[in-house]
Amino acid sequence: MAGRGKVTAVNRPAAPAWQVSARHYFDLTKPRITWLILVTTGVGFFFGLNGPVDWLLLLHTMMGTAVIASGTAALNQWYEREADSRMRRTQNRPLPAGHLTPGRALGFGIALAAAGFLQLGFGVNWLSALLGLFTLASYLFVYTPLKSRSPHSTTVGAVPGAMPPLIGYAAARGMLTFESGILFAIMFLWQFPHFYAIAWMYREDYERAGIRMLPVVEPDGDSTARKILLTSIALVPVSILPAYLQMTGKYYYMGAILLGFYFLYASFMVMMEKTRPRARGVLLASVIYLPVLLLLMVLDHPSV
Repeated sequence: MAGRGKVTAVNRPAAPAWQVSARHYFDLTKPRITWLILVTTGVGFFFGLNGPVDWLLLLHTMMGTAVIASGTAALNQWYEREADSRMRRTQNRPLPAGHLTPGRALGFGIALAAAGFLQLGFGVNWLSALLGLFTLASYLFVYTPLKSRSPHSTTVGAVPGAMPPLIGYAAARGMLTFESGILFAIMFLWQFPHFYAIAWMYREDYERAGIRMLPVVEPDGDSTARKILLTSIALVPVSILPAYLQMTGKYYYMGAILLGFYFLYASFMVMMEKTRPRARGVLLASVIYLPVLLLLMVLDHPSV
């Protein structure tokens, strides 16, 4: 009688099969990564504006980018399903866990990628659509297969990783300019300390999966720490260029310098102490640095 009226784990009704299946398809799209892509696409769109915001154009841009990015993520998981099954951090993804068949994941990814490309092409412009297609192709057909062959895959992968601001800029402006190149450069450089830190933290997992990340190939950590520090140093002058180009004002300039030195401190510490906690410190610095920098960039834009 004491348990009357309580819903326990034993008698709680199971979720409908369609709901479980939908969740697995949703997981294929890597929503957390897609969210970051949309944020940087939106920043690119904002800086590409040459007049008032066309809200319908922005909606098509964000939806098209989200769908083609989701398709790319699904196709990447289809391609890497065997490697994912050997890594602890990825073995519960839908394909290695057996929740979805490879054929369904492949069809789902192709359908999303095609739909996103067409929405960008017909709803926005064909330059943004082609930039989205280039992002997909370079990520899936160059970066992904290179991961099992060379540690230089990180450099190659930083190119599609830095493309979303260009897609947004091209959507708003209809062309690319030097300003859009600065947004690309910031994203390009930011990825190196971010992903080298992740690779360092999970190098045993990557080694088990046969992925030749730099910390796997050179396990002493010297080259990884050096590249983290060098790219963090390079990010400082590149990050203040928007202020010199009058894309932003003095508040962004000061904020970018402070954030840059914060990032540099974390990178310098991993150079001094090549340990997993220091690598985690770089990762934490990277996930604080980028959103705060982008927020400052938008808030200190002359039009705001």
